[in-house]
Amino acid sequence: MSKKNIRKGIVLLLTVVLLSGCWDNRDINHRVMPVVLGVSKEMEKYKVYLQIPEPQNGTIITRVVIGYGETINEAVEKISTNIEQDVDLLHVKVIVLERRLAEEGVEDLISGIMRSRDISAKALVAICDDNIGDFFASMEKDTPPSGTNLFGFFEKNAGWDPEIALTRVWQIYRSIHSYTRDVAVPLLRRGETTLVEYKGAGVIKNGRMVDEISPDETLLYNAFNGESTQGKVEVTNVASVLILDDSMSHKSTFSHDRPSLVTNMNFVVMVLETKGKPSEKAIKEDFEKIVTNRFEQMVTKLQKSEADIWGLGQLFRKEIPRQNLKDWRSKYYPDLNASFIIKVEIQNTGNLKLTNE
Repeated sequence: MSKKNIRKGIVLLLTVVLLSGCWDNRDINHRVMPVVLGVSKEMEKYKVYLQIPEPQNGTIITRVVIGYGETINEAVEKISTNIEQDVDLLHVKVIVLERRLAEEGVEDLISGIMRSRDISAKALVAICDDNIGDFFASMEKDTPPSGTNLFGFFEKNAGWDPEIALTRVWQIYRSIHSYTRDVAVPLLRRGETTLVEYKGAGVIKNGRMVDEISPDETLLYNAFNGESTQGKVEVTNVASVLILDDSMSHKSTFSHDRPSLVTNMNFVVMVLETKGKPSEKAIKEDFEKIVTNRFEQMVTKLQKSEADIWGLGQLFRKEIPRQNLKDWRSKYYPDLNASFIIKVEIQNTGNLKLTNE
């Protein structure tokens, strides 16, 4: 055999070896791509719910399949074994956790997701404040063929509202390993006339749900985290106003081991309706009073649970020695002296004619 033929044979052999690296690839027609993943716990095993859109008779239907395992991956692997297609979790958009599981703690679950990378770290997380089995049964019955109704609930171009928390897997993972930042995760349950009913948000501290906040309080949480409050309708005692814009600034001081914070927040609003004929001054004062009280009550509530979902500890990291940061929640945060200065600008009165007092 000539050297030329030997070289050709080697090239062909190498080509075959390289091509063999794709032996375990699955054609898209042989994969199922769940949109929603639900997780609860029974005894010491995870119970996993997968909402899967699938074609049938020229259309697409949504079905829910269930699996059990010591880990999420084991449960999904058992589901893959029992159905005719391979399960691809990279397309999961929303993870729904049972409330009892969230209260027990999700550190192992979230850490496992981050390590395996089978599920995107950008997937949204919610807590089911209901029987999770009934919750997924109702989604299987009422979800349209696209199977994306729950994801659309959180999508800013679809059903999202400013009082709905948006929390992703990586944010919970970060909070678990942070001394100065916790998170709020949306609380959902079955709706009577809608697919879901929004109940507020669960406060997650060190990977465990320790408290909950209302939708109005979640609006303040979003404002602190840079999520615009634009489009929120605020009802006061004398009027209804639409928030057009908001901005915030902080001034922090640290003296004798006690942190102090002054937060200035400015709202630009449009008046929608009034009760009687209140002046602009009356509308502003009423709005400012309601929002200020809400801030003060919320910070007091969070200090009692030692959960810093606003990330206020971030503002004092330079003043607190590194070795003492672990004590932020238990030592410094409960003694935080926080004050809020709310200012309102009425930019547009719509069809209303208002006069100053």
